[in-house]
Amino acid sequence: MQLRALRYFVTLAREGHFARAAEACGVTQPTLSSALAALEDQLGKRLVERDRRFIGLTGEGRAMLPWAQQLLAAHEGMVHAVEALDGPLHGEFRLGVIPAATPSVGAFAEALLRLHPGMTISVCSQTSREIVRAIESYEIDAGITYLDHESPANVISVPLYAERYVFVTAAAGRRPPPGAVTWGQVEGYPFCLLHQGMQNRRILDTLMSGQGVSVRPRATADGYVALLAMVRSGGLATVMPERYVGLIEGADWASVHPLTMDAAVSRIGVIVGDRAPLDPVANAALGCARSIAGLTGS
Repeated sequence: MQLRALRYFVTLAREGHFARAAEACGVTQPTLSSALAALEDQLGKRLVERDRRFIGLTGEGRAMLPWAQQLLAAHEGMVHAVEALDGPLHGEFRLGVIPAATPSVGAFAEALLRLHPGMTISVCSQTSREIVRAIESYEIDAGITYLDHESPANVISVPLYAERYVFVTAAAGRRPPPGAVTWGQVEGYPFCLLHQGMQNRRILDTLMSGQGVSVRPRATADGYVALLAMVRSGGLATVMPERYVGLIEGADWASVHPLTMDAAVSRIGVIVGDRAPLDPVANAALGCARSIAGLTGS
């Protein structure tokens, strides 16, 4: 059984489209289809439902998928383990990051590329649930996500920092007095927040509920760039992680206020799958995380 055919199969299951899967694998669609047909002949089972287009996996295909993912991951881990004996690692490092932790990507990428100059890094913005699912299916090598709220299972984690929040509104409009504010002081503002599919929003809802505050946002988005754009132009206000302050520092349109926290803050850290043996690439991610945490004192 060729690893190439298994890779085509796993990619097709992920992409759900023959042309996109072929493009992701760097081959033509006929080449991909031919390899999949040969794989089905070898197994004596139909793996893919098709009628000029991809319909889905058969029952046999769904049963085979996690094993194919494990086989490919084991092969990559074996190559990495042999490679690591000679020095720094090579290849692509795949990192999933929740939007709340995007500002921390710079430090992680710098540490990884400095320690392993032969690697490249591919960063994808994902929800916390998507990160856990992608690690389980071997689609990413590591994630940066929450460690405490809806704690991920079957992972090894290294904390990076504790998340704190700031209130942001337009400097030209209504704004609170300078300095820190409480949840009660900002409750009456028209808000734009992340949508409830994002874990940061669910954490904020829990924090506000604990303070007896109820907020019904006028607008929602899946990223902070959109929220800041609405704050700047739409007369709205938002709450976001303190780490984003550095990205808007010096912006004369923004009025930024630390939020007084009466409840425990949530930790954000790097996670990898808890597997044995541990892939050297996953181990490299944990090493980078420990070096960053050591520098920040987290």
